[in-house]
Amino acid sequence: MTVSNGAIPDDVTTPHESTPPHPYDETMPDWEKRFRAPRVSLPDWAEDAPHRSLFVSNATGTYELYAWDRATGAQRQVTDRPNGTTDGVLSPDGEWVWWFDDKDGDEFGIWRRQPFAGGDASAGPDEAAAPGLAPSYPAGLALARDGRTAIVGRSTDEDGTTLFVTRTGEDPVEIYRHRESAGVGDLSHDGSLIAIEHTEHGDAMHSALRVLRMDGSTVAELDDTKGGTVELGLEVLGFAPVDGDTRLLVGHQRRGRWEPMVWDVASGEETDLALTEELSGDLSAEWYPDGSALLVAHSYEARSELWRYDLTSRRLERIRTPKGTVSGATARPDGTVEYLWSSAAEPSVIRSTSGQVVLEPPGMKSPGSVPVEDVWVTGPGGSIHALVQRPEGEGPFPTVFDIHGGPTWHDSDSFAAGPAAWVDHGYMVIRINYRGSTGYGREWTDALKHRVGLIELEDIAAVREWAVTSGGADPDRLILTGGSWGGYLTLLGLGTQPDLWSLGIAAVPVADYVTAYHDEMEALKAMDRTLLGGTPEEVPERFEASSPLTYVDAVKVPVHISAGVNDPRCPIRQVENYVTRLAARGAVHEVYRYDAGHGSLVVDERIKQVRLELDFAARHLGK
Repeated sequence: MTVSNGAIPDDVTTPHESTPPHPYDETMPDWEKRFRAPRVSLPDWAEDAPHRSLFVSNATGTYELYAWDRATGAQRQVTDRPNGTTDGVLSPDGEWVWWFDDKDGDEFGIWRRQPFAGGDASAGPDEAAAPGLAPSYPAGLALARDGRTAIVGRSTDEDGTTLFVTRTGEDPVEIYRHRESAGVGDLSHDGSLIAIEHTEHGDAMHSALRVLRMDGSTVAELDDTKGGTVELGLEVLGFAPVDGDTRLLVGHQRRGRWEPMVWDVASGEETDLALTEELSGDLSAEWYPDGSALLVAHSYEARSELWRYDLTSRRLERIRTPKGTVSGATARPDGTVEYLWSSAAEPSVIRSTSGQVVLEPPGMKSPGSVPVEDVWVTGPGGSIHALVQRPEGEGPFPTVFDIHGGPTWHDSDSFAAGPAAWVDHGYMVIRINYRGSTGYGREWTDALKHRVGLIELEDIAAVREWAVTSGGADPDRLILTGGSWGGYLTLLGLGTQPDLWSLGIAAVPVADYVTAYHDEMEALKAMDRTLLGGTPEEVPERFEASSPLTYVDAVKVPVHISAGVNDPRCPIRQVENYVTRLAARGAVHEVYRYDAGHGSLVVDERIKQVRLELDFAARHLGK
């Protein structure tokens, strides 16, 4: 698995030997300390060398990959690039670190590799890990235990998705190609079978599964999108970690939520675990290292917990964790479980069921924040869950509606430096799991199709109404803000609900949906076709109805926009189109452009952006 799945924890622990890039300063405000405090992701470990691990840390002030030899305690920085590196994989034998090399955050590049123990810095850049493959967007990676074989997924506008088998010293061999999005899921323990997720049926929100041999021939298919009017998704969770074992752990939505089952790809037998009889909410799982049990992650109403499921006795046993959010977990060969935990009030920590903290942070510690309260608001599509953090004092407060990205994501009771900064400055912060969010069942997630953006804003408006009428939020000081999809909803909301908001702050947003579609990476084009029912040429009225640019002339309040000039997800040209229209009207707005992609991995840059946002709000709201 990759160390980073596209999101960096807001606050976690530090590697033993790292030194914060800025000395501890008592006068530094708490909000800045939360960003500067060194952090680390949950360490990934090598299947056949479990004492070797790989993690991401911002210990130098930029997020980079680090290797950790648990036997000796030695840690070293693997990558060192101006704009950071987070996508990395440790080979099963623990001998190699593969990392994705793109240009300034544009996500378009090649895989490189470096020996776990370190390479010769004087020899130049790390070697290309898959020679013969041109740069592309990544579409998954699986490394075999033999140390020389890999399955590499590529995505380009010209070729769609292609998958290759690469072997050291040999030319890559193509085993799969399709115009629609697909990706490498997993490689069997003996290296003979490849599980892929694909969307050949044209619905990028609901994948089907196929298992291939190394020559590309098909072994088995599993497709829940067929045979009914409701399309259901599947996901690869991993092959059993046992030689010759053809069991594949699969996530499915057959009962209206995500849950795991075991599929024997050789016999076709499906074993329904039926865990939702005991657990509500979404479930995911991974194998224990001996293949006898599953580590089950249970997400429900913005919090999560862990369970152990014995496949022989079918017994479910809870693994005790504090109330909050487990952002990642892994079962170790000794039977212990390591997990990354936090709550809105308490910074992240990586713990083990042995009772130990896996990595104890030296140096600067992150201050905590205030806990969230849960609010349920009746909306047009059902009950909406919101998480509220209140500052000290009595309301009504100036209020920030901090809208999450995705859209298939959700806010949780976990530590986040951004919302905590607003609370420190006297703002109430409300985060909303609108329709389209995960964690509340398939129907809630799938509800936003065709009326994209407008449905989410109906839920946001309902929570806004509650916040004002309950006396908590000052109706004259309401900020709509968010990043990525949250930035898109911010700009769309300012135009379609111009009387509801006092200020807008949008980070890396979709601003002009048609131009964004034509400029974005191919996998996101597929998602937009699914959400809107076609291309801009096929359903122009839907793109027009869902584009912030359509409503830009209705915007009444000051707008702050930040954007990465190398962003492949929300490209800069469509942001400039929107800004040009604001400027033509003489609308109050500020734009901050920075040299990175879809967000920055540089701590100083992130702090600068938050400081600009806080200052913008203070100047225009009088706070």
